[in-house]
Amino acid sequence: MGAVLASSCCLAPLVLLSLGVSGAWIGNLTALEPFKPYFAAVTLVFIALGFWHVYFRTAPECVDGSYCARPRSSIITKSALWIATVLIALALTIDWWAPYFY
Repeated sequence: MGAVLASSCCLAPLVLLSLGVSGAWIGNLTALEPFKPYFAAVTLVFIALGFWHVYFRTAPECVDGSYCARPRSSIITKSALWIATVLIALALTIDWWAPYFY
């Protein structure tokens, strides 16, 4: 099952291409465009909850030797949260900055 899932990144585009679905067609697909503000709002709520969980919530006691007891786990969690925040900010503001690259 793992091999099938791992190869789906290569197989799925090939199947879609053989069915006539190309990047140009997908680029013109705007059926979900009216729901963009709702998706953005839900995403921002989850990012805010992530920041609350990482920075403001009282941490539970960690058992010695567990993952949360290691200082590196905090660095990895904070890095992933900030990288996700930057990517989401770029995705939400793409209409403003993308025309400069055309």
